[in-house]
Amino acid sequence: MRTLFGKKEHFIAFNLELLTASMTLDSFACQIDEYNEYLRNDALRSQNDHIALTWILRERNSDAIAAYMSLIADAIKLSATEKELHNLRYPFKTIPAMKIAKLAVSQSFSEIYKGIGTFMVGAAMWKALSCNDDYCAARFLTVDADIEHDKGVLAFYEKNGFIPNAELFNKNRKTISMRKDIYS
Repeated sequence: MRTLFGKKEHFIAFNLELLTASMTLDSFACQIDEYNEYLRNDALRSQNDHIALTWILRERNSDAIAAYMSLIADAIKLSATEKELHNLRYPFKTIPAMKIAKLAVSQSFSEIYKGIGTFMVGAAMWKALSCNDDYCAARFLTVDADIEHDKGVLAFYEKNGFIPNAELFNKNRKTISMRKDIYS
């Protein structure tokens, strides 16, 4: 296994592209069937309906899909304590965000490269920052960590700087709402 995805040669070896109708998606396979089905059956429809934009990480040599993520607009409610943690002194509870609605890494690529998921989180951060520069504000990157399908996903997002949202924490949920302040 190559120990680090993110070295200069890896940036050269991969392209991050917006999903198009001409892309062949059948060969993508991660460990979660629901995520495979979403990419094949729902991602393009969601994009055409202006619900989510899906970004594909494609290996240049093979044209194979290494990973994908779907991004959507979001807003999160923060408690007074959470707002204080981020130095947000505003009278409203709801703060704008960009959400990682789906993020999946191909099983075969995850066996070759370590860090593709972290690279995709970084790409989502870059997209959020670019949005802030040119279009509209988003203070946070958010995700609903899918603990139903992957018990280790919480640790993955925490390693990438996300913290649980107290306002949306519920022990009976299949996901845990998390946030990352893109400016800290």
